[in-house]
Amino acid sequence: MKKFYLTALLSLVFVSLFAQTKKVVADKIIATVGDKIVLKSEIENSISDMQRQNIEIPDNAKCLLLEQALGIKALVLQAEKDSLPVSDEEIDAEIDNKVRYFINQYGSKDIVEQIAGKTIYQLKEDFKQTFREQKLSQAMRNKIVDDVKITPSEVKAYYETIPKDSLPFYESEVEIGQVVVYPKASRELETYAIDQLKDYKQQVESGAKKFETLATLYTDDPGSKETGGKYDINKNEKQWDPIFLAKAFSLKEGQISTVFKTKFGYHIIQMVSRAGDDASIRHILKIPQVSSIEVNDAKHKLDSVRSKIIAGTMKFGEAVSRYSDDESSKFTGGRIQGKDGSTFITIDQLDKDLVVKLKDLTVGEYSQPSEFTDDRGKKGVRIVQLITRTEPHRENLKDDYNRIAQRALEDKKNETLEKWFTKNIPAIYINVDNEYKGCPEMQKWTTNTTATK
Repeated sequence: MKKFYLTALLSLVFVSLFAQTKKVVADKIIATVGDKIVLKSEIENSISDMQRQNIEIPDNAKCLLLEQALGIKALVLQAEKDSLPVSDEEIDAEIDNKVRYFINQYGSKDIVEQIAGKTIYQLKEDFKQTFREQKLSQAMRNKIVDDVKITPSEVKAYYETIPKDSLPFYESEVEIGQVVVYPKASRELETYAIDQLKDYKQQVESGAKKFETLATLYTDDPGSKETGGKYDINKNEKQWDPIFLAKAFSLKEGQISTVFKTKFGYHIIQMVSRAGDDASIRHILKIPQVSSIEVNDAKHKLDSVRSKIIAGTMKFGEAVSRYSDDESSKFTGGRIQGKDGSTFITIDQLDKDLVVKLKDLTVGEYSQPSEFTDDRGKKGVRIVQLITRTEPHRENLKDDYNRIAQRALEDKKNETLEKWFTKNIPAIYINVDNEYKGCPEMQKWTTNTTATK
């Protein structure tokens, strides 16, 4: 089994899920692994989806994708034999994430349903078996490689096998920690925001204005301003504030909620349409403005925190845990994460205020408390620590040990997984259609197995 397959084994399992909901001209079983089957449509649709996503398709793509599918089925068989636990809640959460991806990719829930020819509810039902297999195969893989560790000498040996001209080049990167405080608006300004929303509700209910018009003009939510406040939501999605979801799903079609508060600010919601746990809503968010008085209070608070950190009477991580209001970095010791989840990020991923702030900091230094506006339009105050800064460089053990060690570990895990397949494949009933038996990738799956010839 090639390393390409081992690396892609679990990351490409969803490639054809959406395509599988569409009609195919002809279908047939092209492989059997125990009591699991692989359909020709799975392979064909995977390739079609790769083409749509401009993913480079190798000449032997069909063989590689079938090998991938066989590997997943073999892992699922063993996971079921070992009774590895996978809950319905886990599966539902994975499906919700994938549906959100489709909605974001195609623009709206209605478009997704139109393309698929099915409702979101039907799509989720169609996905359940495939997602269950994905979770089981992931759990089995984790069990197989759970005890695999890597030593510094193995990392060094791995690094030395990489041709020098193949080492990646990294732009300048920084690792940044922050303690963020969001000042609380005065009661007067909170009341003003509430009164604004009450007025918008009255204008819509009286027929004077349309909800979407008011949302476009006045909402403080940048994510829905251009769509008239519209969102497609699901009752079980974890990304939404629970208060927001509960309020939305308490409404009848056309009804507008009373003003209510979440951690983001004050809202009103209009229920546009609903089908079971899925709904289309519009909302208007108002974030009460904070005055210079509240901002200065927050600065004084963080100035005291900064003094304690510098004096050594408080660790930076403790300051984050006790005082920071930023949920995205609260559980990373205050470290800001990039798009890939790494705490090493390039300058272009930072907000402009932070870029300016870093120019005056040396590694290990803490900034003075300063005001900023986050991507939701919310005003805050923060102190920033520049933890590390790298210059543009070719990958090396000194600057990039953790990255190299992670790759070396994954390589070792793949070798362990390869050995597991080599040991267990002969005991599994496997049958591959004649159309694919000529693939070199099928040799280990069709030789010395219990499949009938």
